[in-house]
Amino acid sequence: MSNVTVCVRFRPLSSKEKRDLGDNICIQSMDSETFIIKDEKEEGFTFSFDKVFYEESKQADVYEFLVLPIVRDTVNSINGTIITYGQTGAGKTYSMEGSNILESDEKKKGILPRVVDGLFACIKTSADSTKYTVKLSMVEIYMEKVRDLFDLSKDNIQIKESKTQGIVLSGATEISLSDTAEALQSLSSGIANRAIGETQMNMASSRSHCVYMFTLNQESISEKRVKSGKLILVDLAGSEKVEKTGAEGRVLEEAKTINKSLSALGNVINALTCGSPSKANHIPYRDSKLTRMLQDALGGNSRTALLCCCSPSPSNASESLSTLRFGARAKHIKTSPLVKVSEEKCSKKNGDASGTRDESFEKILEKMSERLNDEDIKLLEELFIQAGLFVDPYSEEDLESAIQDVVQQTIYSLMKAVEELRSTVEMLQRENNAMKGRLAVAERCDALPGENADFLQKIFGFLSSFIPGM
Repeated sequence: MSNVTVCVRFRPLSSKEKRDLGDNICIQSMDSETFIIKDEKEEGFTFSFDKVFYEESKQADVYEFLVLPIVRDTVNSINGTIITYGQTGAGKTYSMEGSNILESDEKKKGILPRVVDGLFACIKTSADSTKYTVKLSMVEIYMEKVRDLFDLSKDNIQIKESKTQGIVLSGATEISLSDTAEALQSLSSGIANRAIGETQMNMASSRSHCVYMFTLNQESISEKRVKSGKLILVDLAGSEKVEKTGAEGRVLEEAKTINKSLSALGNVINALTCGSPSKANHIPYRDSKLTRMLQDALGGNSRTALLCCCSPSPSNASESLSTLRFGARAKHIKTSPLVKVSEEKCSKKNGDASGTRDESFEKILEKMSERLNDEDIKLLEELFIQAGLFVDPYSEEDLESAIQDVVQQTIYSLMKAVEELRSTVEMLQRENNAMKGRLAVAERCDALPGENADFLQKIFGFLSSFIPGM
């Protein structure tokens, strides 16, 4: 068992923060792990984390302390997850990607391009008897739908759980990578498809949670086995206060969905850290697509690191405090990272891993269908499933997962319908009250003597054209 590694990074003050409050900051550094932050009432709170990166910290500092150990573990077939968290405009995407994913300036490179460099550097220094294959998938969670950023036609990917593979994205595009340059170009094309929007706090605010998944298969010729490791990087969309971002219309709806999924993430962390050790505690992973996708990273088979990004400005003290409290709770999460070894033998013919068993037996069935009738093929498929050689696409596990997905989507749709219905009822109530007011005025006018009533009716009609609701 190991704890989640949690670090905090304070970005430099923005030009707007300097314009509003000068160079004032709300944090006081104690050392590289501890600091004091003051809220709007000047009350101080002390926090301690694995490492604190202050305003002058470098991109390389964050990578070497927080990320590099996990990259090395992934090459050794231990799953790893790195998450950036914080309010909108706090520097999450800059920490993750840098100023540009193709940035050549070493000082500005973010976590993602450094991970690519680190993975291929580790592979190059590995033993000659070991062969690696690297694959990349890239999705975003936008408005509670998982979208493939390499194939925009796949806009509602289902999240499933496998006993052997853990959480998997059914049908997500996987790109094979041969070197650093190819990996960065692929990432750049995926990032270009990500949903962004402008708010008062960020010119290019992320409107979705972005997930980068590197899968490394390691084939040892001497051991005749294949080991695999998965490295997931998650750039979360920022929590938002509407009064600060000025969000409206579509951007406001996006903000509501973002905040709802981040709230679900907070609930999962509370359930993981506040339950009784001696008593099984329900963890609400299925409450959102985000928490479902992070199920392995949060208390599962993964070595996990969290980077909490904050503003040092007193104007954002309450949001920074919320982020820090989230990080403090996450530090208590226990994970169980294990090396994953496949029982499949290496191919003797060309030394390559022979691919998944499902794909192999699909090909066998396809070839045999040319000579056998449909009944024979169906019988053969059933025998493969019974022997455990082929995964039943309608197994109890997959059906349960599919049912849960449908239930979750139905609940989300019903909640949205209730919100729309509530808005409609409120509008009808306002119109009804206005109509009652007009009716009351009309009745009073009718009670007046003839000429006075006609005069007041004309005045009332004139005012109604200028004042809505009369």
